[in-house]
Amino acid sequence: MNSMKPVEIFKALGSETRLQILDWLKEPEKHFTPQPAEVSDFQKSGVCVTQFHKKLDVTQSTASQHLSILNRAGLVTAKRHGKWTYYKRNEETFQQLKEMIGKDI
Repeated sequence: MNSMKPVEIFKALGSETRLQILDWLKEPEKHFTPQPAEVSDFQKSGVCVTQFHKKLDVTQSTASQHLSILNRAGLVTAKRHGKWTYYKRNEETFQQLKEMIGKDI
């Protein structure tokens, strides 16, 4: 668990917008339009940053900033496909966080 940064995680979770993003990413197929064929499906690739900025009704740079904070905290992973970046939940971090809260907090 030494790779997990609890303070950074809790800071990242301290935003309604970022909590909403994480909730959507639990079941992306319910909340986002299908991905282009070249990036396959949500489970493999994640969701493109452009879909977040449209769904959140914020600029692309604001959406990218929220996703970057989640990525630095380890709560999501990012993968580049051409000029676009796709994000998905990092379930391993969530599992570590659950264990830490159960034991230490």
